[in-house]
Amino acid sequence: MRVLALVPGGIGDQILFFPTLDDLKCSFPEAEIDVVVEPKAQEAYRVSKVVNQIILYNFEIRNSPAEWANLLGVIRDREYEVALSLCTNWSIDLLLWLTGIRTRVGYAHSGAKVFLTDTVPRKHKQYIAYQFHDLLRGLGISTHCPDLAINVPQEDIAWADRNRTQLGIQDSGYVLIYSAPSKSSIGENDDAYPVESWTAIIQDCQNRQPNLPIVAIQSLENLSLVTALSASTPALKISNPGNLGQLAALIAGADLMLCTESDQMQLAIALKVFTLVLFSAHNPAQLLPQNERFLAIQSATGKLSDISAEAVLKKVWGG
Repeated sequence: MRVLALVPGGIGDQILFFPTLDDLKCSFPEAEIDVVVEPKAQEAYRVSKVVNQIILYNFEIRNSPAEWANLLGVIRDREYEVALSLCTNWSIDLLLWLTGIRTRVGYAHSGAKVFLTDTVPRKHKQYIAYQFHDLLRGLGISTHCPDLAINVPQEDIAWADRNRTQLGIQDSGYVLIYSAPSKSSIGENDDAYPVESWTAIIQDCQNRQPNLPIVAIQSLENLSLVTALSASTPALKISNPGNLGQLAALIAGADLMLCTESDQMQLAIALKVFTLVLFSAHNPAQLLPQNERFLAIQSATGKLSDISAEAVLKKVWGG
């Protein structure tokens, strides 16, 4: 059986969809599973256990008729038997109908029943991985949603081992920090957790646990922040993973992950690393599973900058 899943969104959305793909493969071991994803999200499948091929399509923009028709042709040529769609766009539903795929499953919305063979309601208030997993009910699969899980390539594990040696933390645990600006829900400017607050958190941790290394994850999105933190806390170690697999391997060895809402957060959850996440306005119950390993602090104002360092440290030390 050949299965196609259409999964709009970024890397975090793909990781939240992994349990659905894993359960689908468990129910149909011989199935070949392909995905249609946006270019920004394709790297997620470096750590996927079950996906065969990736088809790129930008769901976020208004695609030209030629781009839409090209996707239609690609899907037709591969002769899928089942399609799962996270889209709630009538044009994608129409495209799937035109492909001739026998079983087409998606969320119930206006017009969906015209083009889809099976629809399921989307329960927006529940954990997003559960929302995605509900699509399998359209295939008669009613199992409980499994936990997030990823498969880290061996070469990325080897890179992380070398990186820890370079940082001088190969024989100890460590705390990882990741923070990058996110769009504020109450303003037009990017919302970032302040350097001053991160500095206070890092310094308190270093004072209490001087032998526990603290490592900041550097990326293009947070280069200025990490540079500022390195200047204010000279003992801070910096790691710059080159791909998602390397990042996952680095996270896997951490004792604790402190981060803002991000793709990095979902990797830590999939790796069962103790994680404390700072949220601006999104509901943590939709993005974190109910598990004592994964804690959240949500801003009362919708701005990350209004979460105090003291509130974070209280969670860290269990005060």
